[in-house]
Amino acid sequence: MRPDTSSARRPVRIGNSSGFFGDRPEAAREMVEGGPIDVLTGDYLAELTMLILWKARQKDPDGGYARTVLDQLEHVLGTCLDRGIKIVNNAGGLNPAGLAGRFTALAERLGLHPKIAHITGDDLLPRLDDLTAAGHPLAHLDTGRPLAQADGKPVTANAYLGGWGITAALDAGADIVICPRVTDASLVTGPAAWWHGWRRDDFDRLAGALAAGHVIECGPQATGGNYSYLHEITDRRYPGFPVAEIAGDGSSVITKHDGTGGLVSVGTVTAQLLYEIAEPAYLNPDVVAHFDTITLEQQAPHRVRLSGTRGTPPPDTLKVCLNFLGGYRNTMTLVLTGLDIEEKAAWAQDELFDILGGREQFDEVDVRLLRYDRPDAPGNEQAVAHLRITVKDRDPRKVGRRFSNATMELALGGYAGFHTTTPPSAESAYGVYWPAVVPAGEVSQVAVLPDGTRLGIPATVEAAPPGGTAVRRSEPPEPPPVLRDDPRVLAPLGRICAARSGDKGGNANIGLWTRAEAEYRWLRTYLTAERLRDLLPEAKNLEIRRFDLPNLRALNFVIVGLLGEGVASSTRPDPQAKGLGEYVRSRLVAMPQELLDGGTP
Repeated sequence: MRPDTSSARRPVRIGNSSGFFGDRPEAAREMVEGGPIDVLTGDYLAELTMLILWKARQKDPDGGYARTVLDQLEHVLGTCLDRGIKIVNNAGGLNPAGLAGRFTALAERLGLHPKIAHITGDDLLPRLDDLTAAGHPLAHLDTGRPLAQADGKPVTANAYLGGWGITAALDAGADIVICPRVTDASLVTGPAAWWHGWRRDDFDRLAGALAAGHVIECGPQATGGNYSYLHEITDRRYPGFPVAEIAGDGSSVITKHDGTGGLVSVGTVTAQLLYEIAEPAYLNPDVVAHFDTITLEQQAPHRVRLSGTRGTPPPDTLKVCLNFLGGYRNTMTLVLTGLDIEEKAAWAQDELFDILGGREQFDEVDVRLLRYDRPDAPGNEQAVAHLRITVKDRDPRKVGRRFSNATMELALGGYAGFHTTTPPSAESAYGVYWPAVVPAGEVSQVAVLPDGTRLGIPATVEAAPPGGTAVRRSEPPEPPPVLRDDPRVLAPLGRICAARSGDKGGNANIGLWTRAEAEYRWLRTYLTAERLRDLLPEAKNLEIRRFDLPNLRALNFVIVGLLGEGVASSTRPDPQAKGLGEYVRSRLVAMPQELLDGGTP
């Protein structure tokens, strides 16, 4: 049941109201009441969220979904039905049928009668033994280790589904579509394909919608949130959530409702395009979108057009997110003040682990001395450093109050000025993330339609032409120019580029882009993977992959293994690498004076 022909001629307006589980509660109401939209989406899932939902389901077998969505949508459900606004989200998590039932009960309480569908088929946990026995090793994408060599058994295993199940549910007249672990962009490609009547082989159109979906999936990160160039954001109110207006040819305009805060610019959209990606060929279950073909144009204030996105057939595999219970962890942070910081830190460690009986008893010990102090500090708070001690073990008793209470024994018998940032704490369970792939044909996506019919959704499997699929890029890569021997000056790298960074499982990505072509020509020549390694000491012994996106005047780097076994397991103070790009921007590098003056080196 697609929109009538007259409606289908115009772009579909898709507004996102959630970028993660726990996002702004008022966003759905602001999106529905703030201006015209046709589809209200919400993205609630990340790799870590699947583990959180599993823990919730251990306490309540009927749970396993993002409960906050019910409160968010209760206030707008009637308005959505009155205006014909479709609701599509992935809040179903590990139990989309359960959430569909809760929506049915909510609607009955409100006296409403929406048609509710849900998607299933992503959960591979019950089939893991059969899959491995059939010759699918589910090898870790970064380490190559087969699943059979993993420590323990996974507690979740979910394939990333595409958008065609959403399309089928909307075709069947659904007002609400509850999804499990679909890809974030599928929440946009599915409704766009429904609205415009696209075919499975409309790869350029699908790729354009995928790019738009990637931009709006994290909510206000596309409208000024987490944006490097703070001075460009003149409206410092909380940013309005983004809207993608997707045309029949797959091009789109990213915007936000009038009267909302933030900024939609080529810069804010570029930032989000680079967020949590690797190579420019962005794989999804329904299409591969080539981000190095996208053209961005500031069409009007707070309106950025994406066009030219090329798409090719999807891979014949689907990504799978597996989570393990890795064990238990605890962290205590000791405060060091004034003089002799390193000597105090060494003594504290020796004392603490002597009390505990040695470091070797723990599965893992991570100690970080975080230096915030400065000589002759003008205030007490500027004279402190933190000694952050984390212990991990499969035995919760080792790392629980036994560990944290032991730190307090240093209070009167340790270094001068001892105190901690928190009182002693109990242990907490942590997870290990394991990314893998399975053949797409092994996953059976099913759309459970409003009338209860179960409709199988086949995977899109299309053989690529011999030699691969050629894609014409908007600006073919060319050899980096040789820079003149201009005077150099030490300046922060961020003087000529912005950044957006994030997590990709155990890896981190840093996207860097410039506003001017001259800046990009220099950055592209200067910032090799080895130079980034020099700027980022944590990456000294890690693999760094660099990808060029000349059409966006951007470079993207992937630091393999920086986050260990994933966000839930990482012991970094910034486990999701959110601040990594801003740190790199702060590093001093020798750059041409003429470039800083706005000239061409």
